[in-house]
Amino acid sequence: MFKLDSIKDMNEEERLKYMNLLLKSQLSSEKNDLANISNATGIIMACIDRLNWAGFYILREDELVLGPFQGLPACNRIEIGKGVCGTAVKTRKIQLVPDVHLFPGHIACDAASNSELVIPIIKDDTVYGVLDLDSPEKGRFTELEKDYFTKFVKILNEHIDWQNV
Repeated sequence: MFKLDSIKDMNEEERLKYMNLLLKSQLSSEKNDLANISNATGIIMACIDRLNWAGFYILREDELVLGPFQGLPACNRIEIGKGVCGTAVKTRKIQLVPDVHLFPGHIACDAASNSELVIPIIKDDTVYGVLDLDSPEKGRFTELEKDYFTKFVKILNEHIDWQNV
């Protein structure tokens, strides 16, 4: 069981470090990949404030398919190259978008989302999907968060067999 009372007194970087420690703990005690990425979304939502959605899209053939998430119901499928998530897969690059309304071809799964951070999941040079974070605040995501969520995905890659998800 996770105890999260101490988070409220932490600064941004302390929360991000703690989030990654919680993830490592979760992954060390459970071997089921689906359970682990499901709990990863819960860890994000418990540790990071001002989010309205956190989850995974998993690459299946030529499109992203909705995976475990926390938030309102989302788009089930996203084409590669479309929206922020599809662009992250196509370019293999992190997308830190301060205002999604200015992003060409943005897909509005939740009309409340105003900024987005998408980390492509790349393991052994193969793209498996993305970690997608949305916020109702414009300019919500920082370079520091980008760095820590890159580490978050790296930790996942050390433990998850994405072909089994």
